Amino acid sequence: MAELAYDSLRNSLSSQPLFEDKTWQLSPEAWRLTRSQVSQIEAIGAACLEFHQALETLYLRSAAGKNLLRNKPLVTPWVADYLDRGKPAHLIQHARDARNRGVFPTVLRPDLLLTDKGFVMTELDSVPGGIGLTAFFNRLYGGDEGGTILGAGDAMVCNFYDSLSALRPDLRSPLIALVVSDEAATYRPEMQWLADQLQIQGKRVFCLEPDEVFPLGNTLCFDVDGNPEKIDIIYRFFELFDLANLRTASFIFEAWQAGEVAIAPPMRHFQEEKLALALFHHHLLADFWAEALSGRALKLLKQLIPPSWVLDPAPLPPGAVLDGPRVGGRALTDWRQLALASQKERDLIIKISGFHETAWGARSVVLGSDCSREEWQAGVDIAIQDAPHNLHVLQTYEKPMRVKHRIYDKERQVREVDGRLRLCPYYFVTGGKAQLSGALATFCPPDKKIIHGMQDAALLPCEIVDDPVASA
Repeated sequence: MAELAYDSLRNSLSSQPLFEDKTWQLSPEAWRLTRSQVSQIEAIGAACLEFHQALETLYLRSAAGKNLLRNKPLVTPWVADYLDRGKPAHLIQHARDARNRGVFPTVLRPDLLLTDKGFVMTELDSVPGGIGLTAFFNRLYGGDEGGTILGAGDAMVCNFYDSLSALRPDLRSPLIALVVSDEAATYRPEMQWLADQLQIQGKRVFCLEPDEVFPLGNTLCFDVDGNPEKIDIIYRFFELFDLANLRTASFIFEAWQAGEVAIAPPMRHFQEEKLALALFHHHLLADFWAEALSGRALKLLKQLIPPSWVLDPAPLPPGAVLDGPRVGGRALTDWRQLALASQKERDLIIKISGFHETAWGARSVVLGSDCSREEWQAGVDIAIQDAPHNLHVLQTYEKPMRVKHRIYDKERQVREVDGRLRLCPYYFVTGGKAQLSGALATFCPPDKKIIHGMQDAALLPCEIVDDPVASA
């Protein structure tokens, strides 16, 4: 595939409001994924959807006090307590509503780190940013022909639309509103770009602010040239904690209750908690996951999800120990003892589970091996203090491996540099299947421990290449 010149890249990006006030390193070429890696990433999407399906069963049976296993007793009311903690009663009731049974996020995006052990999944996001960004990059780097770019041309945009329109199979041309809150306003340009691209195709898709929607009877509408247009599907680009800040939230719930609007992702809090990955590793739930998941998904998720624990400060009886990392060679009897861990023992991350303004964008993340003892102590203390309302997760830190990629330096010359990689594949769920439709690679300098979009990083689409031929 032809390389992109610096001036061509810069001009393409600067001409788009999609990238207003955003800067990063530029590269002449996409990130290369071998066909074997793409096959593995496709399998990861299928496993992530299976995980969501099993998580729904786990949550609902836990909330109802029902047995989890076929042939032996396992009742886990504490699971629902964990996932419901700090949530308003009306949201819990909505999540458990029978009409929401079997309704899952239409977009799944795991955060995958490339390590010496292979891919590691640190999070599974169902309200992800970057859809418009990645789709634009796919088109920019793929050109008119699309080439071998993953999600080339308009494929990603079209698959996004198909996953949403499938929510209303009774309608030939549903009106879809991409509703972006003020909290998520930095992502509004890419949602507007997506709406614009779909309108060019003749689709009725609009990017709206929450205050632009209003009720009309049982329906939800917005104004078009002085006339109300009925909304059939809402794609909500806001976290559920943000509902309390939306003056029109009650109208959205009421229109859903009346069956007048479909909402994606569904407003089911348990699908958006980071502690779900810790539940996957919980020793009391091992038999449940083995029953609820296919053998292939179970094996893959065990390889992907690093050891993770819920920081629940509930007191233990004398002689009991926590299922968690060891400090000073000893098992923990209280999570507060984490504060005593040496720097070598602190290859651990603490982060809030969800339903909080710091739960996205790495804002609550504390990496023990990359901070002072005082900062680590403060992270432990906050997690313990917040536990009655917002649980935190402890996760083993898996260090990304060093890889190389070519980027433009300050003199606009191409050079190959070392870095570390986070890969964010996007799966759009349609017809019970997770379709891989694009992937955004974040290539960071090697000294960056937490990989996310930053000024020093290069953001890249992905190109599919053949596997290397084994030498004789």
